[in-house]
Amino acid sequence: MRVLLIDDHALVRKGMEELLRSRGVEVVASVGTGEEGIKQALALAPDLILLDIKMPGMNGIDALEKLKASNVKSSILMLTMSRDDSDLRAALRGGANGYLLKDMNPEDLVPALEATLRGDNVVAKEMVGTLARIVQGQTSEPPRRTAAPLSDLTPRELEILRHVAEGQSNKMIARALSITDGTVKLHVKAILRKLGVHSRVEAAVIAVEQGLGRKGSVNREP
Repeated sequence: MRVLLIDDHALVRKGMEELLRSRGVEVVASVGTGEEGIKQALALAPDLILLDIKMPGMNGIDALEKLKASNVKSSILMLTMSRDDSDLRAALRGGANGYLLKDMNPEDLVPALEATLRGDNVVAKEMVGTLARIVQGQTSEPPRRTAAPLSDLTPRELEILRHVAEGQSNKMIARALSITDGTVKLHVKAILRKLGVHSRVEAAVIAVEQGLGRKGSVNREP
């Protein structure tokens, strides 16, 4: 995995570099501005870009838009201290592959990067309530709870959905329930089908709306 770090705080970048390299992740470059980040992304074609939002000059949302406009193929994961609804909304609309907070458990970072590279979208556990509000505000359809009641799920599927709503990956769920990753994946696919949704994010929003589990992160996996 080749990662580009874009963050205006040198101390944060240094800590991130050490954390990632200690876990076998190659940090191809570490820069402090959006402008330099775009140059490095185009030159180095990293697998994944970790991008801060609150930066002087070109902020992370503007950098995200320019990266997407430049047809950068890298996955882009926002890593920020911002819990603002507007920043999460702008990041998702701009095409970010995920939204994490800098105060997350360091042990969860690399699994989140790996999930992102698999095509999953990872949202910090503290932001799922915000995500639910955004989803509700962007659609005029009736709430999912009417069309897709959780009563359609088996007890095991409900248990797994509760873990999904709390932001756990398939591997974490498998470990917690003493089952295989493949079994969890099959259950998640069944849950999405029964709820009539296409992603873990949507399933977790339904779970939160209906009071299943606590408000937590959303780690989207197939």
